[in-house]
Amino acid sequence: MPMRMTLMSSPSMLVTSESVTEGHPDKMCDQIADAVLDDILRHDPSARVACEVATTTGLVVIIGEISTSHHVDYTKIARQTIHEIGYTKPEYGFDTESCGVVVSVKEQ
Repeated sequence: MPMRMTLMSSPSMLVTSESVTEGHPDKMCDQIADAVLDDILRHDPSARVACEVATTTGLVVIIGEISTSHHVDYTKIARQTIHEIGYTKPEYGFDTESCGVVVSVKEQ
């Protein structure tokens, strides 16, 4: 990021941040990724985890590079997290039972 110099020749920086509200897809993705990490570390504290989650209406995609001795049921974790968030009915536009879950995870 380019830095600007003020009249006193001291650098200044422009700082920005993003905030999303409850129910935003980014929050759901973060919670699913956290649940995957928590499950893995609970069973394999020395695991290496780089996990990303994306979502759109009716679909969750879990991708990353994960090295662990633990068998991870990604679909179960995603559905359980979605249920805990409260997306439990089709009329909400997203629900735990009918959404698709795509997993593409390889070893680090």
